[in-house]
Amino acid sequence: MRLYLLLAILLLPQLLVAQTTPQRVDILIRNGRLYDGTGNTWTLGDVAVRAGRIVAVGQLPASYPADTVLDARGLAVAPGFIDVHTHIEDDEVRQPTADNFLYDGVTTVVTGNCGSSRPNLRRYFRELDSLHLSVNVASLVGQGTVRKAVMGRTQRQPSEAELQRMEALTGSAMRDGAVGLSSGLIYIPGTYTRTPELVRLARVAGRYHGLYATHMRNESDSVRQAIQEALLIGREARLPVQISHLKLGGQQNWGHTDELLNLIEAARQQGQPVTIDQYPYTASSTSLSTLLPDDVQADGRDSLRARLARPIVRREVEQFLAHRLKRKGLKHFSYAVVASFPPEPSYNGRSIEEINQLRHRPHNVRAEAATILDLVLQYDAGMVFHGMSETDVQNIMRYPQNMVASDASIRVWQEGVPHPRGYGSNARVLGYYVRELRVITLEEAIRRMTSLPAQTFGFTNRGLLRPGFAADIVVFDPAVVADKSTFAQPHQYSVGMRYVLVNGRLTVREGQHTGQRAGQVLYGPGKE
Repeated sequence: MRLYLLLAILLLPQLLVAQTTPQRVDILIRNGRLYDGTGNTWTLGDVAVRAGRIVAVGQLPASYPADTVLDARGLAVAPGFIDVHTHIEDDEVRQPTADNFLYDGVTTVVTGNCGSSRPNLRRYFRELDSLHLSVNVASLVGQGTVRKAVMGRTQRQPSEAELQRMEALTGSAMRDGAVGLSSGLIYIPGTYTRTPELVRLARVAGRYHGLYATHMRNESDSVRQAIQEALLIGREARLPVQISHLKLGGQQNWGHTDELLNLIEAARQQGQPVTIDQYPYTASSTSLSTLLPDDVQADGRDSLRARLARPIVRREVEQFLAHRLKRKGLKHFSYAVVASFPPEPSYNGRSIEEINQLRHRPHNVRAEAATILDLVLQYDAGMVFHGMSETDVQNIMRYPQNMVASDASIRVWQEGVPHPRGYGSNARVLGYYVRELRVITLEEAIRRMTSLPAQTFGFTNRGLLRPGFAADIVVFDPAVVADKSTFAQPHQYSVGMRYVLVNGRLTVREGQHTGQRAGQVLYGPGKE
């Protein structure tokens, strides 16, 4: 008996060490300023990562064993940023490393926005699994995509049988893992869709605990009515509403963003879940054809060509474009700049006004309208439209339920002259609006990029620095972080992101992409 007691006494220190010594981890981030994603102020501490998960957060022992130790002294350590509004379809294959997003601190993207998604999400998710992207991907199901599958681009209301088919497709997509339904109500065929039809499909998404994300019917003269429609759809369908890239376009509307935010906040005060997102720039970007009347674009490009071949129709459309410009108080289409026009790459980066002059046409609105139609008939150019107020951008940014979003694709290096938001949205907020202008605090900006989007889209194990959560982590220098991309020279990566982890894999190290492709598909709660 005494022998056993003696052995127990001799082994007790070793037993205590075995119980208190933590298991070895893959990566240990040391001495960082930890911004946990909640909006609380930072604390000094460490983060331990093992097998793709955060296993410890706080002041960890000096002897904590790790394969890789990252020194974060003087740096901010935060959850990986979640970009809730992207359009990566077709660019995943061309650029699976998603460099533009990683250098901007983004570890998760939500695609399928503005009513346009892959028609078969189950197949799409399988493709993503085989591609092994460097970022995580979630997708909405596009209302426009669903409508096209049933009705094409026709301009009419659906029959009950067609509505039921659309409901079935929406339900199937939600069971495949979509996080909600998106609409793009300035695009064909979304523009032909009436509110009750949207309610029917949104109700299906709501049954699977998804949300309704909308590129509203109008973002300028009739934006208030558009917000009211979005809120109505959410109430009738009983699901959360996410208003995409809230803005107020057109000089005639500048200075009225408080009215829009008051509408949204009033709905929230009444118990309706509503959030918004925003890209931090005074220019938008979409296709050139959005300038044209809806009617003339019905039934596809062949029908568009046939209509514009009729002189009387073409004159009416040119007059429509001229009147649209006059409402903005402008004399030329200098605000409309080509981002991508494959038939004539020399047009990239030039305004419609400049292209019209290159074509040796009269320097007037009517000739510029004719140039727009000629370009649309040749190819639907990607455009950048300068039309917002910096004061309005900052005012919207102050709204607490607003998330940062790029509204961008995976950028292919040196291709076209795209909007800089695809390279620098998060870094621009952190560098320009937080550090320089102090529009919002660093803690609040990080919350908008992390826990708020995770909560909104149902990513239950991301968006916070918390044990058990996925190890999506960004380590950046608050004094250095900045966007470098400009409208004139957009192909420039953001700076200041020292380390980026995606699912525990070190994907950016010392500001350089390591080639790791550890992204995963993130499924919605309706996934079977």
